[in-house]
Amino acid sequence: MLRILYVTDLGYEAAGRRYCDEDIWLSGRLRRHGFTAALCHPRDAAGLMGDFDLVLVRNSGPVLYYREAYEEFRAEALAAGVRVVNPLTGRGDMAGKRYLADLTRAGLPVIPTADSAAALALLPDAEEYAVKPVDGADSLGLRFVARADLAEAAVEGGGMLVQPRIPFRYEVSFYFVDRDLQYALYAPDPERRWELVPYPPDAADAAFALRFVDWNALGHGVQRVDACRAPDGRLLLVELEDLNPYLSLDRVPASVREAFAARLAASLRAAARR
Repeated sequence: MLRILYVTDLGYEAAGRRYCDEDIWLSGRLRRHGFTAALCHPRDAAGLMGDFDLVLVRNSGPVLYYREAYEEFRAEALAAGVRVVNPLTGRGDMAGKRYLADLTRAGLPVIPTADSAAALALLPDAEEYAVKPVDGADSLGLRFVARADLAEAAVEGGGMLVQPRIPFRYEVSFYFVDRDLQYALYAPDPERRWELVPYPPDAADAAFALRFVDWNALGHGVQRVDACRAPDGRLLLVELEDLNPYLSLDRVPASVREAFAARLAASLRAAARR
């Protein structure tokens, strides 16, 4: 029986969501699928992980709140060859949000993002621009400024990103286990972004999301591809959450939740064999 150290912050408070409910349910389902699962706070993971076959990082909250403990966990896990899901090689939010600027330069369908003063001139015109930290999460440090004030945005030092504020039609999220799309959810009202309902992706939508999963090349794990529908109808990447994506499992039918848990169990077994 595989022993999983399930890393979560059950006390983390997020607007409009109860992370703890999701982790209590999902860890219980993994036990039904034959795993031994012990829940621990992210600050305790480094000291406990040696007693388990696999570490599953779930709703552990923004790393900004425990940066030193996370870096210790990451360094020790890599040095000891601990099996971690998701693998600690993620190129998305796991490594900070600078990848959004890298994807912009590569011409991929992403909200245009600048990470230096020189790149500001390449951004499209907009009434407002979002300025946010490279290492931000859950909108921490996010502010909006007019174009005239962009020169004062602290991008030259490398710690901030700038994006045009796009009047998108809606946001949509695609939830993957490994390369398999499990379900999609969207917020029909942009002003109520956490009131999610099931979204039936067509083939083009699924291909859009899978393109970023493949770009990330994790091999296995759980990822959430967040996108917005631009005024011209295109999907643009908002973020690729590959560290601890909240799954909104309470927003999907019971059959979809059960299928997700079963697919995750299969992925974890495969990860343990690698």
